[in-house]
Amino acid sequence: MKFSNFLFPDSMSAADDGRIIDETLQEARLTDALGFDTIWLAEHHFDGIVAYVDPVAFAAALAVATSRARIGFAVAQMALHHPIRLAEQVALIDHISKGRLIVGLGRGTAYNIYDYQGYGIDHTEAQGRFEEAEAVMFEAWQGRPVRHNGRFFNLNLPELRPSTFTKPHPYVIRAAATEHGMLEIARRGNPFMMNVQNNAVTAQRMELYRQTLRGIGLDEATIAAKLDECWVWRNVFVAETDAEAERVAVPAFKAMHEHRVAMRNRIYAEQQASILPMPAPGSAPPAHAAVEHALVCGSPATVAEKLAPLKATGVGGLIMQFRLGPMSHEQTAASLTLFNDKVIPAL
Repeated sequence: MKFSNFLFPDSMSAADDGRIIDETLQEARLTDALGFDTIWLAEHHFDGIVAYVDPVAFAAALAVATSRARIGFAVAQMALHHPIRLAEQVALIDHISKGRLIVGLGRGTAYNIYDYQGYGIDHTEAQGRFEEAEAVMFEAWQGRPVRHNGRFFNLNLPELRPSTFTKPHPYVIRAAATEHGMLEIARRGNPFMMNVQNNAVTAQRMELYRQTLRGIGLDEATIAAKLDECWVWRNVFVAETDAEAERVAVPAFKAMHEHRVAMRNRIYAEQQASILPMPAPGSAPPAHAAVEHALVCGSPATVAEKLAPLKATGVGGLIMQFRLGPMSHEQTAASLTLFNDKVIPAL
């Protein structure tokens, strides 16, 4: 399995932004030095739940600050990006990183309507913008003139420069938050990234992914190779003992999710606007926000035991978020190092 670090740094106030960004660069350098396979970057706007905000700009910084780890978007919100601008930026980072970039794409957040409002975009157009923008980028990377008249973009350019370092283009992968989204990707014969789920749901989806690939005629060797390109996300914290891990990680995890819904709740109170129906007061949190389903914490032995069932699913890589909410850089670095030194060998 491939092991990676998802840099998803929470900044609780604007005054903390600069410090958190600096610490995230330090965390990236440590991740690279420890030998992790990939460093993943997220995209969220206007609320501090991702301090660096823009994975494209931050990836350029990491391309210089690191030397061996791959750098991936998990994900770039395609509804918010102009496809030619993004194609140019990706080509540039592809050169700076010498081919280490993973272009993870998604339509955009399914939760925070203010991400779209801040960019003047109708959230109901997100999927359509995603599909059209992705197609434009692939066309632009072919190194020939592009004339495109679509629903959202009317373009006429002679040639994209710089051309990409990776031929025919940088590696692209899509994210799927739902079973339906995963099936759409599987029917195209492509790998995918899965959001936080419990082990049972993960196993069920990976088996469904296998069955779908068989259904489109892929052989078992090709299916195994596709599974090896898939990733699943877990929130992870490692300490010397289970008690110490729970003491640090559980309140940090809860604070992280409280912060993630705070702006969403504020905008709903002000505008009565949301993408998904707002949960009823007092309702149980969704699985991705529940400690028992979404947090893997404990001693190295405990964390290895909790993650071991993922190997049986055949999934190729773990996207692991180590810094949770208000957790300090020092706590995060210690957890990351313990995972590298004691959990990876056990797995």
